[in-house]
Amino acid sequence: MFDELKNRVNDLFPTVLDELEDLVRIPSVSATDPAAVRRSAEHVVGLLEASFFENVRLLEIDGAHPAVFGEIPAPDGAPTVLLYAHHDVQPAGFGWTEDPWEPRHEGGRMFGRGSSDDKGGIVTHTAAVRAHNGKPPVGVKVFIEGEEEIGSANLVAFLEAYGDLLASDVIVIADAGNWRVGVPSLTVSLRGLVDCVVEVRTLENAVHSGMFGGVFPDALTVLSRLLATLHDDAGNVAVEGVHIGPEAGLDLTEEEVRVQAGALPGVQIIGDGSLEAKTWSRPSVSILGIDAPPVEGAVNAIIPSARAKVSMRLAPGDDPARAMAALVKHLESNVEWGAHVEVTKGSSGEAFELDTSGSAYDAFRAAFAEAWGSAPIEMGVGGSIPFVAAFSEAYPEAAILLTGVGDPGSAIHGPNESVDVEDLRKACQAEAIALTLLAQQ
Repeated sequence: MFDELKNRVNDLFPTVLDELEDLVRIPSVSATDPAAVRRSAEHVVGLLEASFFENVRLLEIDGAHPAVFGEIPAPDGAPTVLLYAHHDVQPAGFGWTEDPWEPRHEGGRMFGRGSSDDKGGIVTHTAAVRAHNGKPPVGVKVFIEGEEEIGSANLVAFLEAYGDLLASDVIVIADAGNWRVGVPSLTVSLRGLVDCVVEVRTLENAVHSGMFGGVFPDALTVLSRLLATLHDDAGNVAVEGVHIGPEAGLDLTEEEVRVQAGALPGVQIIGDGSLEAKTWSRPSVSILGIDAPPVEGAVNAIIPSARAKVSMRLAPGDDPARAMAALVKHLESNVEWGAHVEVTKGSSGEAFELDTSGSAYDAFRAAFAEAWGSAPIEMGVGGSIPFVAAFSEAYPEAAILLTGVGDPGSAIHGPNESVDVEDLRKACQAEAIALTLLAQQ
């Protein structure tokens, strides 16, 4: 039934790969390189124009990296679909075996920063529209953000400034991924996030460790003991009052998760619940950094103060404000030996569970099954995408879907990021088919 659409994608696909390579070559690191982000946005403008979009332009607000917009008006009576992706990327970081900004192909994958997260999402959207020769049976709007990798701090402002322009019946956010290579997936839940900085002080100044060691505690020892209270002996989060969701599971194996995480031999898996529940429906706490004197250059002195950044992922159904209060209370209540403690609240993001009922999900399930030859699974994600809640609040009547082209081997945010080329092709086919099915429904 959809062979013609799939064949059109196949014919377009060499060009799609060329366009993805061109995007990867632009080091659009939103954290450090605003000029490259603007160059990337301008490049996306050209890409949308070549893909039959109208009214293509940069969307700008003061103090923000530019986003890109384009649209194709809906035929009479047809719904409008908003396709989201982001053109900014993480810094390259260390550990790449080749130039992160020069795409390469190996073993059926394309390597390069942004190939999966999320420039692969951009070309999925443009390919889906071009498969319809620029005349999809539904209205299509595209919003390509430039700040996702720095927390989408201005997204709410963009939605306020351009809310009417972006309003749609269905919102497809191509910033997630698949369960495995060759296994199509719809992401249906996201964990939330709160973080803070905790500082402990024991002395006004550093003092001689020989003269006063054993009398007063150093701040680093106090901090270490405090951070250790965040987990029980089994590795479960010990912060009282945080929400624990229901058990979740598919068929993830310990061997798979060890390979995906790069776990060292002998390191134990912590906490209760299935492997999927540990990242989908249960909270977790991680220590992201510690400020203390480095080992090199350390002197025989009792350290008077030390601080750490604490990050807590929240299970769907938890409230960030309540969870932040619980985390602060725990840290303030568990410091030992009379040390002074100060907790500074940081960022927070909503956990989210998507409503998977309705015709939009029916269309995408059928489209995925047609492209991959098997029905998609529904999965949770351990990470947080706070802007999903922002879209939901701005457009409460719209159906929101989370898709993507990555897989557990894509190494997003890490060295040697990549995308499976065949899954990218199928993602383009699936989205093109879904546009047809949305019109029929």
